[in-house]
Amino acid sequence: MFFTPKPKIFCIGRNKTGTTSMGKALQDFGYKLGDQAQGELLLRDYTKANWNPIIQYCKTAEAFQDVPFSSPFIWLILHHYFPDSKFILTLRDEEEWYKSITTFHAKLFSSDGISPPTATELKQAKYRYPGFMWEENRAVWNTPEDDIYNKKLLIEQYRLHNDSILHFFRNKVHFLSLDISNPQAYQDLCAFLDKKPCYDSFPHLNRSSDIIK
Repeated sequence: MFFTPKPKIFCIGRNKTGTTSMGKALQDFGYKLGDQAQGELLLRDYTKANWNPIIQYCKTAEAFQDVPFSSPFIWLILHHYFPDSKFILTLRDEEEWYKSITTFHAKLFSSDGISPPTATELKQAKYRYPGFMWEENRAVWNTPEDDIYNKKLLIEQYRLHNDSILHFFRNKVHFLSLDISNPQAYQDLCAFLDKKPCYDSFPHLNRSSDIIK
């Protein structure tokens, strides 16, 4: 008998576009959210294009966000294996996005808490395991090792990620793009998933301003 995988929900926006808030909204709708730590530890499989562990992980829950689902072109693999699933691209003004990701990483990983971390600082960061943040940076961002937060290059790659997804999914009914700062965004999500609202607007979680180092 041919087995058709149950439709999933994949949040494929880059980190710092509201993915944590999206995850919270999906959980409050009753969806089982993939374990983020387990998902992030699939980074090396993503880097090696070893898709089977990622596909197997996708069978453990109903909705997924953040690494590796926010990484470049993983959405193509997911669409191949789970074509009937729903895909959500979270967007954000690119200048605000750049400021958010550099501020967030500075507070977590740099010695002064202000400047974007250096390659050495990312290599020494103990998040998940020592060196994880450096591996993630190299897997996702094609920037010089001595200028890993190059603004021009990061924004170009951020734009490429979004444009590629918007082009591929254009006119597809199982795709939604939204900016969670838009007052209408939460209602659009409810309509897309055919769910009754749990609150008036998106919860705002994992903000850089909330970090106390």
